[in-house]
Amino acid sequence: MALSIGLCSLLVHDYDEAIAFFKRIRFELLEDLPVTSEKRWVRMAPQGEQGCALLLARATTPEQSAQVGKQAGGRVAFFLYADDFWEIYDYMQDQGVRFVEAPRVEPYGMVVNFLDLYGNRWDLIEAPKSDA
Repeated sequence: MALSIGLCSLLVHDYDEAIAFFKRIRFELLEDLPVTSEKRWVRMAPQGEQGCALLLARATTPEQSAQVGKQAGGRVAFFLYADDFWEIYDYMQDQGVRFVEAPRVEPYGMVVNFLDLYGNRWDLIEAPKSDA
């Protein structure tokens, strides 16, 4: 029996503004289905991604609204892997993405921290190439 993580919820203030932001950074809209008159089932993932996707969850209570942009309490909440770090980094800069540091090399690869439209922290990472 195999298990996998299929979705990660991301609290948003507005479905459409979140969809627009993620489309700007090369995510694709996988589903946008009405659940009720106010709730939608909105799944997005990086173009071509076959694994985990984001479920955009519109905040509906004051408690949820207070947590938008604070998914991980100020720590990095999401890790976006790229095959070509510099191509994606340059593209994201052109799209006005807010980077909070300069790119750096870590044991796990080239990395830079950026913020989504609500202030959640993300890492853009290119894993080191194996010598095998």
